[in-house]
Amino acid sequence: MKKFRRHLAICVGLGAVILMLVACDTELDVKQVYSFALETMPVQKKIAQGETAEIRCTLWREGDYEEARYYIRYFQPDGKGELRLDDGTLFAPNDLYPLEKQVFRLYYTSRTTDQQTIDIYVQDNFGQLVTVSFSFQNDGGDEEPSEE
Repeated sequence: MKKFRRHLAICVGLGAVILMLVACDTELDVKQVYSFALETMPVQKKIAQGETAEIRCTLWREGDYEEARYYIRYFQPDGKGELRLDDGTLFAPNDLYPLEKQVFRLYYTSRTTDQQTIDIYVQDNFGQLVTVSFSFQNDGGDEEPSEE
């Protein structure tokens, strides 16, 4: 009976060790890619030539991975204007710039009396991309009709 108990204890012990070895995974499961969104406050719809519109932005991230990097660029399919980051960086259309803050402001200055559209792209170093578009109508003021 003593031999049986000893064999049973050895078998149970070996079974437990084998189960622990099989169940343990030595690699950590670290999530690196988190979705994100670009939220903006409402922006004016009309703008006059030479006027600047402020665009308040917040980058909302689902999680926080220390190695995640974010970049911003813009494209202007309609009209003509300039876009600046709140640190004074003047963007060239379609060039990629590092985005260092989660809360930031963009300043768009109109350089035309035509309708204007700008598309803002934010991407991370994992290839995820979000886009926000803004359209501005000309606000030439209240012009008096000319009398003939």
